[in-house]
This record gives sequence, structure tokens and C-alpha cells, in this order.
Amino acid sequence: MPNTSKHTTLVDRFGRTVDYIRLSVTDRCDFRCVYCMAENMTFLPHAQVLSLEEIEQVAAAFVGLGVKKIRLTGGEPLVRRDVIKLIRGVGQLDAELSITTNGSQLLDMATDLKSAGVNRLNISIDSLRADRFKEMTRTGKLAQVLAGIDAAVKIGFDRIKLNTVVMKGRNDDEVLDLVEYARDAGVDISFIEEMPLGNISEHDRAKVYCSSDEVSALISERYQLEPTTERTAGPSRYYRMQDSESRVGFISPHSHNFCSECNRVRVTVEGRLLLCLGNEHSVDLRETLRQYPDDIERLQQVIVKAMDLKPEKHEFDLDEEPQIVRFMNMTGG
Repeated sequence: MPNTSKHTTLVDRFGRTVDYIRLSVTDRCDFRCVYCMAENMTFLPHAQVLSLEEIEQVAAAFVGLGVKKIRLTGGEPLVRRDVIKLIRGVGQLDAELSITTNGSQLLDMATDLKSAGVNRLNISIDSLRADRFKEMTRTGKLAQVLAGIDAAVKIGFDRIKLNTVVMKGRNDDEVLDLVEYARDAGVDISFIEEMPLGNISEHDRAKVYCSSDEVSALISERYQLEPTTERTAGPSRYYRMQDSESRVGFISPHSHNFCSECNRVRVTVEGRLLLCLGNEHSVDLRETLRQYPDDIERLQQVIVKAMDLKPEKHEFDLDEEPQIVRFMNMTGG
């Protein structure tokens, strides 16, 4: 891997330092969650997808520019062939390494992930009812995911967090059950307001929208949530419960916009550097990677210049057609 000694930091036009990168490993997934993808998806052809070596080079370039946290995402990152090879390489960089996963592969892969250098896991789970879980994921098996979570907890990562997208009439009646599950497992949980990415005709986002304040009120019926100043690199605002080590977080892109503190960018699996989740401002890194292979300094120059494109904020409107036509699996969670 080329030299990545730090010579600058990434700062946008609004004075925000970018020290967190989310790298998509694949646009493919073994689930078809109703808010993430259409039921019938067309995935990228192999030639358009960054190689594992190119993804590792992107990671190294960002670490050389002061990035302190890397999250590998998808699609479902653990379905990509030979992904452990990539994880081992990225795990040797001077940055905290985490993975967002749907949990389907954890029973078999948790041990390898830990030994490869993964520090933290974010595991998506939107229901604890097998029939509902199948309905929401279209293909997922709840028992498989729960077994994977158990395996990950036993192996011991620095932190494990569950992510739940809450939707009215779909799973809002399970909020307290999910908090109880997180408490029993000794893990954190974040509740997420759905983000309107991609046009999914059979899914009415405005109708199912559930705000973080509504979720907090549901939890407060049983537990007093105490605000904490604890932060990870992501957008969750965390709360504590007096009788548990588990934290409850809220990610609120609609009701409590967090753009003023944004410290992250994303790279899609086709090498598109996205400067904002809710905007299309982007730069093609794949072109530089393939035209100038192994020229990490040139790649870093492109990344530094791209910071001028990072917008001040996103604009999400649930009552209109999605502003962003790409699906979440193309964006990287």
C-alpha cells in the first residue's frame, strides 16, 4: 500500500472537518427491505464496480488525509466475495473500522471480522416478529439474524449497535420490545427516521413517517431517557437509562437536522464520492483510480478539491417525489 502520511485535513466551505468515510463494498444485498429497494432490482455490472484493491486504496487515501473512522457498508457488505481480504487490509490502517450489516452472515463471519480488525458493528433489525421481519425484508429470516447477533455479542466487539427504521403501522408498536431486546443483549440501539432515497411505488413514506420525538415518547412510557454528551462519529444523539449500560440513540434527518455538524462523506461501490447523503453533489474517483493506478497523491488531490462541493445541508420533503433517485443500497448506509 502506498505511503499515506498525513499532510492535510479535509475541511469544507462551511468549516466542517471531514474525518469519517463510509465506503460501499457492494450494491448487492440478500434482503430487499421495503424502504431501501424496489422488489425487482438491477445491480451494477462487474466492470463498473471498484475492485477490492481500489476500495482499499480509497480508504488509505482518506486516512492519509486525516480520516479517523471508516465504515464499510453496502448493500450488504458481507455478501461480497473475498470481502474478508479487504477488511484485513483496511483494518491495518490507522483508523477505527466498523461495518454496517443486516446480520445475515454474522453467525459464520463474526469471528473472522473480529480477527480482521473490525472494532464496531452496526446491525440493522426492524422487527422481532418473524412474519413481519420477512414482510419488511421480503427475503430475510429473523432467526438467522438473531443467531448472528448472539454470535457477535459472544465474540466481543468494542461496541455493537442495532439500527431500526421506525415506520407507523409497520413496526412502531415494537419500539419498546426492541429496547428490551437491546438491554437484554447488552448492546446499543438507534431509531432512525426514514430517508427518502429512491422512488419505491409500493411504499408511501409520508404515510409511515414516525418522528424521533414520537419514538422517544413511546420509550419514555417505560424508561426515563437521560441525555448524554456521548457521541460516536455518526449522527446519533444518545440517551442513557439509569438501570442499563445500553444506550438509546436517535437519527433524525427530518425533525432534528444534523447537517451543521456533518463530518462524513460516502464513496459508492462504483467510485462516486458523495459529499452529502441527501444531495447529488459528487466526484468520480473511479476515473482517477483507473487512469492513474497507485497514484495516491493524485487521488488525494481530487478528494481535497471535492470538499468545495459539499453542500450546507440536505432538503428532505416526504410529500414530494424523492429528490434523490438512487436507492439506499447504491448510496451506502
